[in-house]
Amino acid sequence: MIPAPFEYKRAGSAEEAISLIGQHGDDAKFLAGGHSLIPLMKLRLAQPTVLVDIGRVKDLSYVKDAGDHVAIGALTRHMDVEKSSVLKQHVPLLAHAASHVGDSQVRHRGTIGGSIAHADPASDLPATTLALGATYVVQGPKGKREIAAKDFFKGFLESALAADEMLVEIKVPKMKGGWSFQKFNRRAQDWAIVGVAAWRNNGTSGVALVNMGSTPVLASSVSKALSSGASIADAAALAAEEAEPQSDLNASAEYRQHLARVLVRRALEEASK
Repeated sequence: MIPAPFEYKRAGSAEEAISLIGQHGDDAKFLAGGHSLIPLMKLRLAQPTVLVDIGRVKDLSYVKDAGDHVAIGALTRHMDVEKSSVLKQHVPLLAHAASHVGDSQVRHRGTIGGSIAHADPASDLPATTLALGATYVVQGPKGKREIAAKDFFKGFLESALAADEMLVEIKVPKMKGGWSFQKFNRRAQDWAIVGVAAWRNNGTSGVALVNMGSTPVLASSVSKALSSGASIADAAALAAEEAEPQSDLNASAEYRQHLARVLVRRALEEASK
């Protein structure tokens, strides 16, 4: 289908982009890589009257060692996240998860910030950054504020971002210990039917689920069980405790729950090696 008519604006900076959004209100949308918004516009599930193109805001594309964490600009392409030597050294789980996003064309155009801000529970990187305990830096007309990943996702395609704010940076704590990313899908470039991002280190852990509810799901029951001395099998049996999976053409809710338990067990076993 053809999108509804819209006005196009190109921003040269984050400040200009926020100003343009403020001028046009709820009818305006940011455009970065376009892999989430454009398909919705073609189906007319989204009909913004103004598109603010932020794809050329170069100062929001970076991966930096920031001491106790790695700072990632929101407009960093998936391919740059995947290939980053800084992330491979300090947050290898995130670099590896980025290699599973779509196909090569998607990874060269899509951005990590766009994926997170879109808040799609079937996307790989929102759940992965959630498991890692990331913090998202957002900017609006009143300045910047930080939102913990666990507080960011509010509902299906809904986040804590205000209408006049944009995501500008992702802060990911440096990790130690083992990790694993498990993704069950029909084809390599497909959305996950169920996915798992997990890490373990000296009694602490983080586990998050892809496509197991209306938001990315933090499987806190699994981590609590592990910290209490439960075996991997017993902890993995709790994988779906916080989840509310839906049935669709790809899988029933019951099948997704089964997959979550299997994949969490596999992920924890790999992370424990």
